Amino acid sequence: MEVPADRPTQPDGLAYSGDSGTFDEVFTPDGNVRPLYAGLFAEMDAGRLGEIQAGMQVGLAERGVEFGPPHSRAPFGVDAFPRIFPAGLWADLERGLIQRVRALNAFLDDIYSGRRVIEEGILPSRILDEAMHYEPLMEKIGLPVVAHVAGPDLVRGADGEFSVLEDNLRTPSGLAYASVGRTVLEKAYAGAGLDPRPYDRTFDLLGRAIRSADPSGKGDPSAALLTDGPISSAWFEHQELGRRLDIPLVSPGDLHPSGGLLKAGVNGGQREIQVLYNRSSTERLTLPGDRLTPVGELLAEPMLAGNLAVVNSFGTGVADDKAVHCYVDELIGFYLGEQPLLTNARSYDLGNAEHREAVLARLGEVVVKPRWTFGGQDIVIGPRTPAEQLEKLAATIRRSPERFIAQEMVMLSTHPTIFGGTLSPRHIDLRPYVLTIGDEVEVAPEALTRFARNEGEMIVSSARGGGAKDTWILET
Repeated sequence: MEVPADRPTQPDGLAYSGDSGTFDEVFTPDGNVRPLYAGLFAEMDAGRLGEIQAGMQVGLAERGVEFGPPHSRAPFGVDAFPRIFPAGLWADLERGLIQRVRALNAFLDDIYSGRRVIEEGILPSRILDEAMHYEPLMEKIGLPVVAHVAGPDLVRGADGEFSVLEDNLRTPSGLAYASVGRTVLEKAYAGAGLDPRPYDRTFDLLGRAIRSADPSGKGDPSAALLTDGPISSAWFEHQELGRRLDIPLVSPGDLHPSGGLLKAGVNGGQREIQVLYNRSSTERLTLPGDRLTPVGELLAEPMLAGNLAVVNSFGTGVADDKAVHCYVDELIGFYLGEQPLLTNARSYDLGNAEHREAVLARLGEVVVKPRWTFGGQDIVIGPRTPAEQLEKLAATIRRSPERFIAQEMVMLSTHPTIFGGTLSPRHIDLRPYVLTIGDEVEVAPEALTRFARNEGEMIVSSARGGGAKDTWILET
């Protein structure tokens, strides 16, 4: 689709101005609308933007689409200007994502059995020795350790290329939030001539992934979603997933082991649970000293008896470790014998002395992340941090280098976002969802685009006030 020569670059009443140092998803550097978005702009004017955005938020509030802890829960923020992916670009990303998740699941299988990756020197043994989310009990359980649902965070740099910032393999969230605004937007932009893929198949894939974990191998288990309940920030998502998957929501207080089985109180009765989709805050079965966590005390007996599987498996957090992330490109080569199709943002394991000294010499140019935090917590963006703070960070790294990694600064791409009835650039990332179903790996036909709340801000996490955009993946 070409932009007509006589068409203005922006709708009347708008004066969008992006950052020249970033890749803008919608506008070219000379201010023209990219052809992919021409139809959308044909349906847009400055007056309608505010109306569409207001209608969107009213609709979400009426449906109870909220996010956040109970004391500060608020309607989930969805921007009414969607992000669009052409079919060809999405197909390229799919191939890279499938390859990556296959390698990470091979890594998980290996480290809980033979540890070839350590023996052959691909990954330093100290990384597993220090790994916070390694789950020793899984070595005794006969079921494979699998990330059935992966939600890697992808970013697009100034050159327009995609890379992976983080791998989320414990309990990746956002799947039920990804397309909550689709109904409103499809009506608002009906004349744009765009045909986004329907997102309902995502829940079919998720249901298949859960059923594939059936420890009996029959493929038709009794399943439930484990939640912390209304205290969870993503309580809406848990309810929506339970409804879409047609499985009950249970909390730890509803569970009890009995004769090697896991029983749950559901609808006034007792039901055996064979697959538990874990969306609770509990990520460990054991504590230091091989003590069981409260949830571990409930689940260990039926898991050891081979009567219960968990999605995602406990222990997948090892592959979430940011130090492991530094080596994923090498893991792809080691386990698959392939070159990475979708590479890491260039990352440095600061437990490696050579990497550490090189990073410390230019700390003001890189991003430093603690290995085991998430949601943008405690990230230090070197170019935006005062010198005295960088000096303190350098001292901390020298004391405990194993606790940190560094990454090259990636200027996240921007996307026009509606604020005050007009368009303003916001940095964005992308969280696709990759489902492992037995021996198959598939990418869901939806993804969550997150945007930073404030102009120029680089951290897009919902926990930091960021919002989301509906992501349209075109059929053709």
